[in-house]
Amino acid sequence: MKPFILASQSPRRKQLLEQAELTFTIIPSEVEEIVNEQDSPEKVVSSLAYQKAQDVFSRFPSEVILAADTVVVVDEKILGKPQDKLDAKKMLQRLSGTEHDVLTGVSLLSAEKEMTFVDKTRVYFYSLTEAEIDSYIDSGEPFDKAGAYGIQGLGATLVEKIHGDYYTVVGLPIAKVVRALKQFHSE
Repeated sequence: MKPFILASQSPRRKQLLEQAELTFTIIPSEVEEIVNEQDSPEKVVSSLAYQKAQDVFSRFPSEVILAADTVVVVDEKILGKPQDKLDAKKMLQRLSGTEHDVLTGVSLLSAEKEMTFVDKTRVYFYSLTEAEIDSYIDSGEPFDKAGAYGIQGLGATLVEKIHGDYYTVVGLPIAKVVRALKQFHSE
């Protein structure tokens, strides 16, 4: 498969692409993320992925660009990355004992074509005690993650089950991405 540029600084996305033995360079997007509050969560996450791809493509128009964005959605409301401990606590309390969706938008862009898709996974949380929430927050893990948790780390202990692709929750549905890259290069 041809090399491409990953428009992301996410260590998780980098690791997943390396696991798939893909050849890529990392050039993070510098775009200021613009979100229309009236849009559906699916539209928001696909738009953010596309904005990131477009930003890097504008600097490297002869390359293939891969960008992604992940959001946590509960009751049709997007939970971003927590601003502080109190924000993280509110998010985790809201997720406790409930189910929510994790959406990852992926955008592929080149001079010849573009492709954007969204993958969704349903996540079910255990009911969490205040002590469990405080302990998790004290670990420091929630602060760079949408919805204030990372399923690939300590946050795995909060999750009862999932329905869908685990890697969508991590931040990149890698099997779908590999197939999309093959299709992207073959058309």
